[in-house]
Amino acid sequence: MNKPPQIVWITGASTGIGEALAYEYARQGARLVLSARNRAALEKVAAACAPAETLVLPLDLAQPLDFPAAVGQVLAQFGRLDILINNGGISQRSLALETGLDVDRRLMEVNYFGTMALTKTVLPHLLRQGAGRVAVVSSLVGKFGTPYRSAYAASKHALHGFFDSLRAELTVTGVGITIICPGFIRTGVSINALTGDGTPLGTMDEATAKGLAPADFARQAAHAIAQGRNEVYIGGRETWGVLLKRLAPGLFTRFLSRAKVR
Repeated sequence: MNKPPQIVWITGASTGIGEALAYEYARQGARLVLSARNRAALEKVAAACAPAETLVLPLDLAQPLDFPAAVGQVLAQFGRLDILINNGGISQRSLALETGLDVDRRLMEVNYFGTMALTKTVLPHLLRQGAGRVAVVSSLVGKFGTPYRSAYAASKHALHGFFDSLRAELTVTGVGITIICPGFIRTGVSINALTGDGTPLGTMDEATAKGLAPADFARQAAHAIAQGRNEVYIGGRETWGVLLKRLAPGLFTRFLSRAKVR
């Protein structure tokens, strides 16, 4: 008996990692819910996902009051949800002392509170199903902080705390949690990253330009979700930093002070 196609909801699906994930799951035959703020960009991604059945669902992660209606639309169209991939977010490229508190709050509001709130809105439906998986795209800086990423790293560390706790609470429910930590992925993330006054950086940084191709990331991420992995690191040599910090924190600190992260 053939399994029904999976229903996969991806936030931040208009560009970059989210767009690549949409193409990967379309290739696998999934039915898709694509969310981001830019409807026109989402429509282009949806067209490229054809013939996969796709619901374009614009969503602003800073507006949690809209989430119940959005979840209702997903369930009305597909009747269930198998995977929620929390990918939407904003990056940062500015020194901590040069970053306004409004920028710090913006990063936390979107990256942490928005992701947490959408998960809390979706979770009761997954629990009634007794099955499903929530994936969250964090970052290697969710495991260690780097220069120019203070608020971004803080928001990603917060995600690890919340989703590690949530995973422990869901142990016997049939609902799983996967935290995905990308390193440098070749997307426009640095172009759109906020500087200290809240304006976008507007340029591609060298490390990002040399990063892993988004399609390669998407294949590895989808595989980790399918395997039910708790946590996975995807990228190049920068992923070694997680182990280096654990085994040789002093050496890691010296290395980080010289690393090209911007």
